[in-house]
Amino acid sequence: MKKNILNKLLIVCVLVTIVSCSARKKLSATNNNNTAVTTSVTKHNNEVEAKLDPIRAQQINFTTFSARAKTSLAINGNNNDCTLNIRISKDKKIWVSITALLGIEVARALITPDSILVVNRLQGMYIRQPFSFIYTYADRQINYTMLQALLVGNAIPQLLNDSTAYQSNTNGVTLSGNLKDLVYKLMVGADMKVTQTNLSNQDAGQSLEINNAFTQQGNQKVPSQIAIASVAKDKKVQINLRYVKVDFNQPLEYPFNIPGNYSPAN
Repeated sequence: MKKNILNKLLIVCVLVTIVSCSARKKLSATNNNNTAVTTSVTKHNNEVEAKLDPIRAQQINFTTFSARAKTSLAINGNNNDCTLNIRISKDKKIWVSITALLGIEVARALITPDSILVVNRLQGMYIRQPFSFIYTYADRQINYTMLQALLVGNAIPQLLNDSTAYQSNTNGVTLSGNLKDLVYKLMVGADMKVTQTNLSNQDAGQSLEINNAFTQQGNQKVPSQIAIASVAKDKKVQINLRYVKVDFNQPLEYPFNIPGNYSPAN
């Protein structure tokens, strides 16, 4: 691992959702007095909601998630390989440990809806910041829920909304639409699992593509590979997580401490 591992860790854990948008777009009639238009819109929304229900039903519902992922990371053509150990307490915290060769831990992160903590063991440094720190790298609409969904192979919840365009095809379903200045497209397989997510904001020069692969584990399909390609102006990031172990709803610990001799990163 190179000496800028701290920045790379932040990109792995946070920047993967660089062009996501947390605001749900409401579809409503422009003329509140036009009953026919309002009724038509309501009917359309109800129809879309009914079609989205089978997709929502196939999203993984969990209390805790843990995984080990062999990870390839390329930032502007600079390649690194590492192993990520990921633990999630749903809607509360994401814990990530990064190990390099010989299983030596080089960094650890703890992300909550409100804060980001990172220790860089190679350089004896740490970051302690509010969650809003990621806006240095990412769109201000990004939130914790989106990152959590991506790591477990779920659809970004905000994209399963009643204003989406729904189109069936021989391979499954295509969902598309706009959330403010964000253009999105989701490819859903015949099993109602989201296999690809495309997000773009042309004005900001940002795009994100996520490809998911799944494997059967017990009575549900779980993520086996998540490939992420992100472009934000002059920053290009490619991340390939190959999950070698996945568990749900097991008791987990999230150990994290900042050694007293570590100094804050600039």
